[in-house]
Amino acid sequence: MTAGDSPNMSTSAGDLTGPLVVPLDGATAADRDLLGGKAASLVLMAALGVPVPPAFTLTTAACRRYQADGRQITELLWSEVLDGLGWLEDSTGQQFGGRAPLLVSVRSGAPVSMPGMMDTLLNVGLTRPMLTESGPGWLTELATGIRTSFADAPFAVLAAERGPDARAEALAQLRWAIARIFDSWRGERAETYRRANGIPGDLGTAVTVQAMVFGNRDDDSGTGVYITRNPATGANEPYGEWLPRAQGESLVSGERSPLELAAFQASMPELHSGLVADGRRLETAERYPVEIEFTVESGRLYFLQARRSTCTPLAAVHWAVDLVDEGLLEIADVIDWVDEDSLRALARAGGPAEITGRVLARGTGVVPGRCCALVVDDADEADRLAEEGSRVILARPRTSPHDVHGFLAAAGVITERGGSTSHAAVVARQIGLPCVVGCGEGTVSAVVGRVVTIDGTRGVVYDGVLPDEAEQAPAATPPELARLLRWRSAGAGGCPPSIRSSES
Repeated sequence: MTAGDSPNMSTSAGDLTGPLVVPLDGATAADRDLLGGKAASLVLMAALGVPVPPAFTLTTAACRRYQADGRQITELLWSEVLDGLGWLEDSTGQQFGGRAPLLVSVRSGAPVSMPGMMDTLLNVGLTRPMLTESGPGWLTELATGIRTSFADAPFAVLAAERGPDARAEALAQLRWAIARIFDSWRGERAETYRRANGIPGDLGTAVTVQAMVFGNRDDDSGTGVYITRNPATGANEPYGEWLPRAQGESLVSGERSPLELAAFQASMPELHSGLVADGRRLETAERYPVEIEFTVESGRLYFLQARRSTCTPLAAVHWAVDLVDEGLLEIADVIDWVDEDSLRALARAGGPAEITGRVLARGTGVVPGRCCALVVDDADEADRLAEEGSRVILARPRTSPHDVHGFLAAAGVITERGGSTSHAAVVARQIGLPCVVGCGEGTVSAVVGRVVTIDGTRGVVYDGVLPDEAEQAPAATPPELARLLRWRSAGAGGCPPSIRSSES
């Protein structure tokens, strides 16, 4: 196969109809139902000329076929995966399992938003023989990651670490990783999230295999998240975070508290300008603010994915009015972006007044609003107490997809680590949960077992019960909210998109 060739695409019969493996080369239609949200965004970016690492996708049809075949990757499907891998090798000039190794990420991507509910594996194809043969320092640092990612893999997957055949071991990793992502569609946390959000269980997830780029490679490398407008307030300004010399997982997981996006602008101004310019292009194409995961490898910028951003109801109001004023949308497109309950709460409170009280912790407020409840530090306990009728706040050093049932049960969330684009922040914004992140080490032990009040607007955790917004004199109604309410009263029709993110 030569560079520019595409893997073969086959179809199956009945309800399993559809291509199984598709190259994301910019020529493919961005069919979200088939490719999943993640891959559809890569197709859009490639078509616009935005810099993305090459990738191919096992489609939702392949997921349904996998399930129908008894959760087995058939030789037909695997042969198409190998074709896709060959296309990646030709596109990058690297070899999977070779001396100049092509490493890949293997990521889920459902047609609808399920943030963090399914698995993602990074650095697939990194083997022990590679590290002993060449092993630059930045690559050696990934060895711990591979042992963590493949901790529950069958023995045969890792057996080649003791032998010379790095290619065979790398292919075994890839095959196992694909199966693990398909299986995660039926995992407990994914099922819980789908039930809570009314998502059909027969959609399936796509699996995107993408060439890795390394934000930990050198001092001119790093990773970040950029949102084209502020998802908390709705302000039309660049918003995001940056971690120098790190991989994306460290940022999104909340493992490390990041710098503000301004730090990226200060250290790499030309790349920052390119990021903002391409982000606006994507926003115009989507007609909606977008959230972009990006990596810089040795001074070169790559976009890893883009999705419609989650946001608070307040931000949704601002976005609706601003996008109409900018000519990207019509009034009929936006009048239902915010549900009735949220509109009533915003109209009543206007903007939250500042409160005073004993401060237990300060961090970054990522979802405006207040809540008061008993703090627990375990998602299972939060779920159990909520079922018994108690109101609780979940506090964790950092959250992961395994905590989502705790999110759904809690009135608010506090974390010690992470920033405004961490897992905790993204999920809390999506479900409208008051949340304060990055409060610092020791916060959990300081608040657990106490009744506290969270101010998600200012990022403050107070001791005890303080007035909530509904009990305070309302502030002036924001002009954007007043306009949206007038539009709704006028009864304009249309079926606008949801304010929820449209991909995983």
